Amino acid sequence: MTQQPAPLAAPQSARRLLIVWWSVTGASRAMALAAHRAACDAQECEVQACEVHLRQAGEASVDDLLQANAFLFVMPEMLGSMAGAMKDLFDRTYYPLLGRLEGRPYALVVCAGSDGSGAVRQLERIVTGWRLRRVAEPLIVCTHAQTPEAIAAPKVMTPEALEAAAVLGQSLATGVALGIW
Repeated sequence: MTQQPAPLAAPQSARRLLIVWWSVTGASRAMALAAHRAACDAQECEVQACEVHLRQAGEASVDDLLQANAFLFVMPEMLGSMAGAMKDLFDRTYYPLLGRLEGRPYALVVCAGSDGSGAVRQLERIVTGWRLRRVAEPLIVCTHAQTPEAIAAPKVMTPEALEAAAVLGQSLATGVALGIW
């Protein structure tokens, strides 16, 4: 009896953009949704499609990240660093993915009350370890919330901020679909 060789893994049918987000007051969620909508709309015009997946940070898995060709991380800055649920995502997935994501592109959106630089710095240290490739400058949207009441209040993003997130989502999805990265 001859043994059949194990079947090869099926090739991934479409390239994937993964948008991972976390929001406390609605700002980051709105930005992620704007990016997702524009990324999906862009695929209607492309010959080579890119699947666009939207995952809340607490639901994103090692497999979600491993199957993605590119990433958009959308998060609030809280107390000068990335919000806890996003940090938890990286705590859960960093070591299982170490050495498995090199060269994949990413972009970042940070919603902050003042400057957002702490969250950017923290994320950049993490993705440097994964050796991801930044393909856009971080988009930092400042809400100017400085009082306890303003910080905790639900946020409504400006049309300009939502458009900036949309352009970023569309650009990433198009780049993935066309094989630019």
